[in-house]
Amino acid sequence: MFVGVAVVAALAAAGITALLVNIIQRKTEAKQSYVRLVEVDESTVDPKVWGVNWPREYDSYLKTVESSRTNFGGGDASPAEKADRFPWLTRIFAGYAFSLDYRDRRGHGYMLLDQEKTRRVTEKPQPGACLHCHASIIPAYRAVGKGDVMKGFEEVCAMKYQEARALKDASGAPLVDHPVSCVDCHDPKTMQIRVTRPGFLVGIKVLKEHQGVKDYDVNRDASRQEMRSYVCGQCHVEYYFRGDRKLLTYPWKNGLKADEIEAYYDDGANFADGKPYKDWVHDESGAPVLKAQHPEFELWNQGIHARSGVACADCHMPYIREGAVKVSDHWVRSPLLNVSRACQTCHPYPEGEIQARVAQIQGRNYDLLQRAGGALSEMLDALKVAKAAGATDAQLAQARALQRKAQWRLDFIAAENSMGFHAPQEAARLLGEAVDYGRQAQLSVEKLRLGDGKPAAAKGGPQ
Repeated sequence: MFVGVAVVAALAAAGITALLVNIIQRKTEAKQSYVRLVEVDESTVDPKVWGVNWPREYDSYLKTVESSRTNFGGGDASPAEKADRFPWLTRIFAGYAFSLDYRDRRGHGYMLLDQEKTRRVTEKPQPGACLHCHASIIPAYRAVGKGDVMKGFEEVCAMKYQEARALKDASGAPLVDHPVSCVDCHDPKTMQIRVTRPGFLVGIKVLKEHQGVKDYDVNRDASRQEMRSYVCGQCHVEYYFRGDRKLLTYPWKNGLKADEIEAYYDDGANFADGKPYKDWVHDESGAPVLKAQHPEFELWNQGIHARSGVACADCHMPYIREGAVKVSDHWVRSPLLNVSRACQTCHPYPEGEIQARVAQIQGRNYDLLQRAGGALSEMLDALKVAKAAGATDAQLAQARALQRKAQWRLDFIAAENSMGFHAPQEAARLLGEAVDYGRQAQLSVEKLRLGDGKPAAAKGGPQ
């Protein structure tokens, strides 16, 4: 009997000892999440070098070149033209580079390759400003500005795209040779996340001043959770090229809403020539119109996740555990491809239920998007007929102003990469207004009496 008790006690002691050893090992592992085998600095843009020290993050980053499609997003080896699904896209961009080539987006690993290969760049002159978000560009800014990143940023923006892409350092090595890399979001000394893009650094300061916050420094004043969105918001934003030197600028002086950005563009006092800003003059209508870029940060800010303190990285780069080590998944992709870690951490519902809810939200937004596209197509039909019938610029002024408003709202949602999910109610509002403004423009030209005194619509346009 005593032998049996001794054996049980010994086994228990061995088990407790093994448990304590495991706990100590895990705690030690958690404290030592990486070992610096190589040194990296501000000039280390190749993520492969960083991967020697941080192999978990690097291995997941490499997956950004893999196919990752959802119902309304993602890209394959040969990304499709968006106009194949939305024929009205080509028409609303008539006379602009996006009418040539507008493909589905792919993973971060393709961002530089896809940009330099698009017909928008190969067939239309584009500035070096485009590289601000598509390349690991800060070392190039530093080299061109002789240590001054902001000065280098201004100089590279003013270059031709191909000239900026071909920049080399003193040894002849290319300065612009990688898509977004580790150094763009991490301090190489401390590995703390940070904002590096000059456009965002200036833009967020202007926005904070509008909100009553003076002398704001994002890398000093933002919380860690805010930074987990700001590092994404460096590039997933609306912007324009300011002045003859094409300085990339974020139009956040009035706020982040589509209406507030539109008001900024409409105010000639914001521009050297004193006139409202335009991206181009529409080929069919003659309207001075705007092109939205990819305003994920702006739309997300209007949604429930932003108001609840959920960061971009929480959903698109959720934490994963390997042993005791917790790291962010650097396979940046749709949460729909990773529901268990991206969604169910906060939403304890079956995966199928979550996916169905998202599908419903995106499906409704898609239907509204098509209605808005149809409304703008018929608006352009009416404008085309009126112009052919001899309508003057004065007669078409109201319709063109309404087209500008309609097209801006439609494109703000069409160019944003969540099919409205980042802020469903805001997306629905903007698309509803796009339909309304488009129909108002259509009616305004159909009521014009031209030449023989008959309404423009009677000459062959929509009835």
